[in-house]
Amino acid sequence: MKGRVFKSTGSWYTVKVNDQFVECRLRGKLRLDDEKVTNPIAVGDWVSIIMDNEKEGIIQEVLPRENYIIRKSTRKKKHSHRIAANIDQAVLVVTLVAPRTSLGFIDRFLVACESFRIPAILAFNKADLLDEEALNYYQELKFDYEELGYQCLLVSAVSNEGIELLKEKLTGKTTLFSGHSGVGKSTLLNLLSPQISQRVGEISDAVGKGVHTTTFAEMFEVWNNTYVIDTPGIKELGLWNIGDEELSHYFPEMRKYIGACRFHNCTHIHEPGCAFREAMEEGKIAPFRYENYLSMLADDDNRR
Repeated sequence: MKGRVFKSTGSWYTVKVNDQFVECRLRGKLRLDDEKVTNPIAVGDWVSIIMDNEKEGIIQEVLPRENYIIRKSTRKKKHSHRIAANIDQAVLVVTLVAPRTSLGFIDRFLVACESFRIPAILAFNKADLLDEEALNYYQELKFDYEELGYQCLLVSAVSNEGIELLKEKLTGKTTLFSGHSGVGKSTLLNLLSPQISQRVGEISDAVGKGVHTTTFAEMFEVWNNTYVIDTPGIKELGLWNIGDEELSHYFPEMRKYIGACRFHNCTHIHEPGCAFREAMEEGKIAPFRYENYLSMLADDDNRR
């Protein structure tokens, strides 16, 4: 039987087959086939199962994936972790206050999406907390990111600002929701559908960061043919399996300059005649984006 994984707790998987949910385990050999990945099966995967008894099944095979988002495992060195599979788009929930999401984290997430050609939307939450200075900063970021093709939404789970527009963007698609702990991701999801009752945590006063409330990945059908995948809050996003020479390919503003440098093996750091740096100096590439590119380039341990 064919089904889709809706929930993963690490040892058990909830698979929807037709209109029924079946709790499944993995066939042992399947783990060995994917030993460099901490989770051989991700939420969103299509799988084939056989029933082990009247209520439980065994996953026999993972069917070919259209795409997936992957990151470096935070627990096992030299291993990766799939965040979700077979998605139409990703929504990164970010905040400019309480807590503040770093631009470096945002750009790492966007690079991960670009590497599998997954459209990404930036949802700037907690609009109700933004003063005039913060709103002006949002407008600057919105201009920079929308120039690159990333839609930016200003939303508030408290005042409901932007919620209807967010719903429009989700309709008819499978969407990954991601972000740091404390950005209000679970609160936003609870607003989307009464079926979702994710636990909502408080911000830690000591460090100004969120407390983890989502402990495992889970997919919800919020309305007809519309699915959202909630994942545990990400503290760090280590990029996986992206080489130095291809990193610039995942920055939309840099792609058009590929091959335009004086030297074919230009690292875009110090060589003369570097088209990337010239474009940045001419204001065609936002300085913070170039700085984040250099940071990723230097962070070999986070990119393998």
